[in-house]
Amino acid sequence: MMSHCASDTQTAAALSAAIAEHSPMVALAGQPNVGKSTLFNILTGLNQHVGNWPGKTIERKEGVYAFGGATCRLADLPGTYSLTANSMEEVIAREFIIREQPDVVVVVVDAAALERSLYLVAELIALPTRMIVALNMMDVAEQEGYHIEPDALQAALGVPVVPLVATKNVGVRELLQAIHQVARDEIPYAPKPPQIRDDHRAVLNQITTRIAEWTPAPYPRAWVALKLLEGDQEITRMMQAALPADQWEVIYAILRAHDDALMAVAGGRYEWIGRMIRAAVTRPRAGQIGLTERLDRWAAHPLWGIALLAGILGLIFWLTFAIGTPLQNWLNASVIAVLAQAASAGLAGAPAWLSSLVVNGLIGGVGSVLAFLPIMVIFFATMGALEDIGYMARAAYVMDSFMHLMGLHGKSFLPLFLGFGCNVPAVMGARVIESRRARLLTILVTPLIPCTARMAVVAFLAPAFFGGAATLVSWGLVVLSLATLVGVGVVTNRVVFQGQRSAFIMEMPLYHRPNWRTIGVLVWQRIMAFFKKAGTIILAFTLGVWALSTLPTGQLDSSWLADLGRLIEPVGRLMGFDWRLTVALLSSFPAKENSIATLGVLFGAGKEGGLANVLAATIPPSTALAFLAVQLLFIPCMATVATIRQETGSWRWTLFNMAMQLVVSLTAGVVVYHLARLIGG
Repeated sequence: MMSHCASDTQTAAALSAAIAEHSPMVALAGQPNVGKSTLFNILTGLNQHVGNWPGKTIERKEGVYAFGGATCRLADLPGTYSLTANSMEEVIAREFIIREQPDVVVVVVDAAALERSLYLVAELIALPTRMIVALNMMDVAEQEGYHIEPDALQAALGVPVVPLVATKNVGVRELLQAIHQVARDEIPYAPKPPQIRDDHRAVLNQITTRIAEWTPAPYPRAWVALKLLEGDQEITRMMQAALPADQWEVIYAILRAHDDALMAVAGGRYEWIGRMIRAAVTRPRAGQIGLTERLDRWAAHPLWGIALLAGILGLIFWLTFAIGTPLQNWLNASVIAVLAQAASAGLAGAPAWLSSLVVNGLIGGVGSVLAFLPIMVIFFATMGALEDIGYMARAAYVMDSFMHLMGLHGKSFLPLFLGFGCNVPAVMGARVIESRRARLLTILVTPLIPCTARMAVVAFLAPAFFGGAATLVSWGLVVLSLATLVGVGVVTNRVVFQGQRSAFIMEMPLYHRPNWRTIGVLVWQRIMAFFKKAGTIILAFTLGVWALSTLPTGQLDSSWLADLGRLIEPVGRLMGFDWRLTVALLSSFPAKENSIATLGVLFGAGKEGGLANVLAATIPPSTALAFLAVQLLFIPCMATVATIRQETGSWRWTLFNMAMQLVVSLTAGVVVYHLARLIGG
């Protein structure tokens, strides 16, 4: 059913070939949390390309799939609740459908929350583009006590309806068959869109007639008239520019005289949705409690929910160390050390600088970074599973009270939680927050969340320094990071934003089984991005560190890097750092993994026992603990800084963020170091 590619080059080639052949275009639309991404990943596999929409920073996903001997292009539109221009996602989704005119729009809806999901269907069905309703999560609907008749819903809507359980690949082939038939006009298509309430129908017809001559192509004039009555700002501006001044004055007078038209439009849609539900849905009997409600008694409890979240984080770290650390040690001993020995033996007759470049620079630096690949796989997979089953929203809910300490709300926790994977999408994820003040504050504190790269440094060093206590130490360091985040957020909100607060409204999706294929694709994409970084940024930086650590004398102690390290060593000494640890910390600015690469170069990762053992024999635990604490709180990487500048549109806020984290991280390092020495005697 699907074809797969093993590289970005092949993916790009497949996309180009599909475009060149003028293949049919299918668009996936839907509200958030309806399984749209799961379906997209099932259909495209690795044949997908991720970028940004032209002129926008919102993620754009496109891919190709093969069915019935034909190759089709598939566009995954941003999740949106409606087609009204309340957000950039909604504008992008509707502009793509209207301007690109895909052959078929597949609207993915949540069968267990059908009444809410049908609002987007009510808007899309009024457009001329042909559509199919993919009735996803049928198993979850049954689990919650709902019984849905797809045939009855199809008859009521007048468009094809295909039941799905995308996580189990159930109904996917039937959906592809329906897409194939609709695109070729092989099955009846007679949509029954909602109507505006009777008291405003004449007004709608009047506006439609008056704008007909000036409606810009390819916008449907009836749809534009409806959006004018709704008060859609984007469409209003478009028509104000398109209409002659005298005609616009007439239209504007009509709109002002009917400023309650939005209720007539929305009321007509909700009446239509009610008819669809009555025709096709049998609700659970009174008093029946679904699985989601039972689980949320614990997961969304103000006390037990927090305990559960802490336990889940602890479990993730335990899995990381219990499974990832042995694999990491195996890679160090069986791959990296063997490669270093083989390279050293093979270059025995070569110049000393060349042997040092390969053994200490390439293998010692980049090899040390690649060694914690198993840890990253485990972390990406567990985070992806939590997101896929619907737990993330519960985490946001139970963290709402902590967010309020900073004048934020639980919705801010969603981008913050993304930060555990990578701070870059976390900063970009702050766009879901409506208030500019809350969005800005969220962006400023997001880099205090320990990302995967930072946690990889912790996962690499903690077992070497603290043995069986590594899980507890790592958990404590994360708690320190989160406590620091709250403290910094409270101070920043009160000092910079005068203690303002924001309201909290958020959807709680139903629980459902994770789709391991989707999670696997996610892990694959992130690991490939990591390899790309290791082969470019980290490799270049590692070679630069090696050159600075070798020139001009060939000896580390008299190198330019040593001179730089000794210049700033007095600051590091406050935390027990020698110049090598201080330089390793500074090297984390281009990419956090550079810390390990730099330590590999400076301490000689090619030595017997590997880098972790060398560091454990050289650095006392109090210094190691301080180094890890500073590493988690230090200035974010260059990519995150660039994203902060992009999202805030201000160098002032960007530099403020960097200065704030520098002060906070160094202060934390000093305190942790001296407390550890005091406790350890």
